[in-house]
Amino acid sequence: MEFKYFDIPGVVEILPRVFGDARGAFFESFSTQKMEAAGITGNWVQDNQSRSDRGVVRGLHFQKPPYAQAKLVRVAAGRALDVIVDIRRDSPTYGQHVSVVLDSERFNMLYVPEGFAHGFTALEDNTLFLYKCTNYYAPQAEGGLLWNDSALAIDWGVQTPTISAKDQILPTLAELESPF
Repeated sequence: MEFKYFDIPGVVEILPRVFGDARGAFFESFSTQKMEAAGITGNWVQDNQSRSDRGVVRGLHFQKPPYAQAKLVRVAAGRALDVIVDIRRDSPTYGQHVSVVLDSERFNMLYVPEGFAHGFTALEDNTLFLYKCTNYYAPQAEGGLLWNDSALAIDWGVQTPTISAKDQILPTLAELESPF
């Protein structure tokens, strides 16, 4: 596995070694030993999957402590623009974001530490998005940021997104009382 680090500490893109031949491809999608060596730690307790069509935007979501989650995300089919925003109040990169195209043909993954809001837009129909989480889903701990907050300046790469009613009323960064 190859690990790519960003200017925002803790965020890591994982590029697995892929073995391909006429039959298809094989890759190791998770190894505690390799992840820990790269600084990615956690007690992984829940896996989730969503399917989205092109133009669907999901996010930006997080869970508040003590239910905060780190996530390891990837797509099993299709492509998605994955976006994370640093919402750690004392962080020098507070309010900054990282965007990574997750591509089922590249098999790449993104590690999202606790203290980040997370979202994505599907770039293709039938995009299957996989989430490995370090804490269980807790509806009472849901939090989020408005996906199109102008202060975040996120280019989602979509003209007419499909957004849930819940995601349309999330607070802006200026309105957010970050629990991190």
